[in-house]
Amino acid sequence: MATEESETSSLAEEEISSDESETGRHLQDASSQPDETFITESQKRPEWRDIDIPPAPYPLSNDMFITKVEHTKNLLRAKDVEAGFGEGQSSEEWLINHSIEHEGLTIKDLLNQGKVTLPKSKMDSEKPKKHLQFESVHVNEFEYKLNVAIEQYHKRIKWLLQGTKRHFGLVKGTRVAVLVDTSDANCAFGRINAFKDEITHLIDEQLSTKDGLYFMSFGTDVQPLWDNVRDVNVRTLQEAREWMNRREGTGGCNLLRALKKVLTVKKVNYLLIILGNCPDQTTEILCNYVEQCMVGRALPIHTVAYDCSNHMTNVTLRTLAERSGGRYHCYASGCTEQIYTGTDISTLLRESKRAQDVIAKIKEMRTGMMGDALISIMNEISYEVEKLPQSRFLPRPPNHSGPLNIETPNFQPKTSEVWLKTNGLKGKKLNLYQVLSPNAFSPIEEFIPVIKKVVTSQVHEKSMAQFQWHDGTVKNVHVDPTMLYDYQKRLGSVVKTYEKRVDWLSSGSRRIWGTVCENRVVILVDLSVMNANYLIHIQHSLRLLLEEQMGNKAYFNIVVFGSVMKSWKKSLQPPTPENLQDAWRWVLNLECGGSRNFLEGYKYAVENDLDEKFHTEAQGVYLFTSGVPDQEEDVVCSYISETCGGNDLKLHCILFSADDNITSGTMPGRYANINKTAEALKNMAHTGRGRFHWFNESGIIESDDITAVLNERDRAVNYSQKCAMLVESVKRRAEERRALKYQQALAIENGQQDKRMLRRPKSAEKKALIPPKPTQLFLARKQLLENKDADSSDKQKPWRPQSAKATIPGVSSSHSGCLGEKVPSSKKSGRPATQVFYTEVGNDVGVVFRQYPKDRSVRKHIRQPIIPDMEEIITTKQWLKKYSLLKLGLDLHKLCAGPDCTHEKRRVGTLHRRVAAKYCSIFPSVEIKGVVKHLQLLPHELGEYETQVERLLRRYVSRLQWLLSGSRRVFGVITEKKVAVLVDTSGSMGPHLPELKKELASLVWDQLCQNTDKFNLIRFSSDVDTWQVHLVEPTDEFCHDAVQWQATFVAEGNTNTLGALEEAFQDPELQGVYLLTDGKPDQSAAMVLKEVAKMNEGRGVRVNTISFNCDDSTANSFLKQLASETGGRYHRCHGDYDGHMFAHRLLTSEFQDEDDPNIPPFDGDDLRRLTAEIMKARQYLTESRQWRSLHSQTTKPHQKQYSKAAPELLDAGKVPNGTSTRPLSASAAR
Repeated sequence: MATEESETSSLAEEEISSDESETGRHLQDASSQPDETFITESQKRPEWRDIDIPPAPYPLSNDMFITKVEHTKNLLRAKDVEAGFGEGQSSEEWLINHSIEHEGLTIKDLLNQGKVTLPKSKMDSEKPKKHLQFESVHVNEFEYKLNVAIEQYHKRIKWLLQGTKRHFGLVKGTRVAVLVDTSDANCAFGRINAFKDEITHLIDEQLSTKDGLYFMSFGTDVQPLWDNVRDVNVRTLQEAREWMNRREGTGGCNLLRALKKVLTVKKVNYLLIILGNCPDQTTEILCNYVEQCMVGRALPIHTVAYDCSNHMTNVTLRTLAERSGGRYHCYASGCTEQIYTGTDISTLLRESKRAQDVIAKIKEMRTGMMGDALISIMNEISYEVEKLPQSRFLPRPPNHSGPLNIETPNFQPKTSEVWLKTNGLKGKKLNLYQVLSPNAFSPIEEFIPVIKKVVTSQVHEKSMAQFQWHDGTVKNVHVDPTMLYDYQKRLGSVVKTYEKRVDWLSSGSRRIWGTVCENRVVILVDLSVMNANYLIHIQHSLRLLLEEQMGNKAYFNIVVFGSVMKSWKKSLQPPTPENLQDAWRWVLNLECGGSRNFLEGYKYAVENDLDEKFHTEAQGVYLFTSGVPDQEEDVVCSYISETCGGNDLKLHCILFSADDNITSGTMPGRYANINKTAEALKNMAHTGRGRFHWFNESGIIESDDITAVLNERDRAVNYSQKCAMLVESVKRRAEERRALKYQQALAIENGQQDKRMLRRPKSAEKKALIPPKPTQLFLARKQLLENKDADSSDKQKPWRPQSAKATIPGVSSSHSGCLGEKVPSSKKSGRPATQVFYTEVGNDVGVVFRQYPKDRSVRKHIRQPIIPDMEEIITTKQWLKKYSLLKLGLDLHKLCAGPDCTHEKRRVGTLHRRVAAKYCSIFPSVEIKGVVKHLQLLPHELGEYETQVERLLRRYVSRLQWLLSGSRRVFGVITEKKVAVLVDTSGSMGPHLPELKKELASLVWDQLCQNTDKFNLIRFSSDVDTWQVHLVEPTDEFCHDAVQWQATFVAEGNTNTLGALEEAFQDPELQGVYLLTDGKPDQSAAMVLKEVAKMNEGRGVRVNTISFNCDDSTANSFLKQLASETGGRYHRCHGDYDGHMFAHRLLTSEFQDEDDPNIPPFDGDDLRRLTAEIMKARQYLTESRQWRSLHSQTTKPHQKQYSKAAPELLDAGKVPNGTSTRPLSASAAR
């Protein structure tokens, strides 16, 4: 059978090839006949008349229409062309629907048809090998399909070698511009006629079907046929033929001039270049020019090397085609093999080779099924099984691959924050303070002149209870037990409602995803290689989400990311049952791979042009991941904040806990433990105004939705407990009153009237007032008496009233009858504020205390530093002025170096000698700046201090990482708004120039484009070259141009630093200069400093210097001095220091050691100041830990008392009679 089929197919091929050759001859004969362009009036055809044709009584098949003789063979040929050749498609486009991947004919597809078996190994220590078992019917069918595919590829290659496609390839596009090489070498004698004929055939066969054409010939100069693109018609084609026949040799091959001319022509979507000679320009020049002109424009270039033996021509044309997204074709009359190097044919040959490799693998399998070669073949199959995705061997839940069971929710879910606005305690008016406010009264304290006393309301002791309000004040609340009982019942029902919501949030897909509340949703799933073992879990989670929560949404889409992003659809789609099933089938075919390129997937989700076009922008993005993104956290959070600001977009983060070990030894781009991962994702979610959800296989670990409901539940329970406390206080007072009445009645009955038996409650006891201070009148009289006894010459004269009738000095009348008020001075020690008044007895006066001084505490409390997470674009010096240890009140020496802590001896007058402090032995003594101090901070205060310093250290390290990331590693932070960047391109910069170009491009987009108002670039070596004449605004156009300009830098010449500075200072708007160099200037350092000072006089321009890989101490000293004299900063870029590794080690060590890890010796101003502050914080942290350990070594007085009697109690931290071992405060010691 196989022999008969091969013979039949060979005969069919011969018939088809003979027919095609015959058709080609007819086309050539038809094209050789002259066209009758001019038609006389008598030869005009009559006008067309419509004729009504009755419909056929039965439907006709298009395949049965007879159009010409031998229609059966033609229909078969047309079917082959339709399926195999794809008229108008390039080979790359054609293979989208005909490749072995699309047909399912790869070795992976073959292995998927086999059954995986795991045989037991002979030895327990031996790892079991995986094997596959195949059925022969499947293998035979697979091999047959591969042979059909190879035959199809060969047919298309034959089709590409017919007619003008052999000489020029397949010309695509609808409006084509044609560049024809008419150099002397290409139009030499012997080939000009053949070249003209082939171009004419190209016009007739392929270009005549286009919508528009443009022709241009080029040699030394260019000669276009028309000024613009012409529509294709009979006259246009005739003009093109005649124009081609008139072409002659015109000198060289100036392809660059032809490109400059043709790229200005509008309405061209395809460019065809036919070249038969080596161009005058180099490949690099031509490609760079094409790349610059193609920015923002899609114009594929089809290049043809026509019968050219020069190797450089082929290289140039191939590179041009690849850079522009076009195709390359090669024709050589003397060497047939070169035609197979073209893009279309070589693509098909590669695909055919892949199919042949699969067939060879199948033949090896067939050979392995016989005889003694079974072991080697089985090893080969086992090797292929090892290459299968890990998900192939993971266990699957029941009906994992089956269709979805879609449930459409009948309500729109809400976040807990929104839900609590209606169902919370405040929304239901069940807030305790709302309930008690009608019966709550503030206590009143007033002076009553009649009784000459300050009276405080005491009604709360009889019929009310004191209750602390939410603002810290105390109010008298009338307790109504009936109302409070009803309030507690309502609180109990609300608590049950909250518990039901928590159960609902913890069930179904909400246990994994939380509540999906928005109408337009994008599901962003992490499919990095670290999640390979959890692919089935991820797919099952997506299945639950699609079944339970997507049915009532307006639009949705699924985007997955590893190193590369993939999306289910290009835009958001309505969640119809068909779309949901299609999305689930797409999810089943996903595989894990690569790292976590979060920003690419998120950017696609929020910046989709199709969604903006149809007004279906996403409202919520749900990120499902198991680790931190590859990008830096500050970069990710900045972009999230930018995209989520000013619109309805929210980012929600779902973290699922996976094993901490790394799969297959693959290390992710950025790694953090699970707690730091949760902290980073929570920060991302809150930056995007979303929610954070964290779960693992055992349940939910943390959820913003559940936390909000639980907090409200705890608040309700707390209110209920306070209500019970109020009711209990009323009951207790009632019982006390009944007990008092019972005792009184019992005493009367027994005839005992002793008042000592009638105990009054403590609340009825009157509180004694503080005795009043002497009045002004009393002090004046006392001073007068003292002055009489003292020497009048040495004493101050006593105060005397201005009028002899005045009896009360220094007071003024008021509306209330009070004489005046004495307010103590704020500068002196606090005295009570008093007010005097007249009494009803004669001219006697009284005094009332209005205000008592507050006791000043000598203790210093530990402040909690508040530093924003967003980095500020300022220098480290300015940043530390706001967030240093001293500014934040965390300087340990300041906290423990007050005068009250000084260990000193003072002279006691009664003893006539110097005496030390009484309790010096109680407190630990430490030396601070050469002075012995008593440590007044207690152990728990030192522990709080250490917590705050560790938190501050993490923020410092975060700032350090930010300074070492991006372009800031080389150039530092650009703080000025109008700057000029001076770049040294002398000969010594040669080894480092490629790295510098990348950093300059990063500087333009990272800092100059975002943080400046105007900028300019200046290059200097022996000469000085400026990018722009003056400072320009950082628009996208200027930034692109700046990056392209710096890419042309070449390292050569000397270092003319002074010339570059003079060029920069010519701009009157300049505010800052950033000078990057790797050595000393050509001029003397003193001369440069003097000239810069003269140019900068009265301007205040800051010159910031950057030492780029420079180890010359003299050059670095000059750069430091230049920056210092102009108020700028010095920055030094080190290529061998890894600051990020130091920061990582410092964070992972939890700041346990002051000296390990060692801080790299940063020499730049910003990094040096910040690392110095980090070293100081680490020193304070170490000292605090040492001082805290001193407390346990110091014996307290109460411990000395019992140390002899019960030493074992001291070891246990206790003393008899329940005495605590808490140390005394420093103020108590004094």
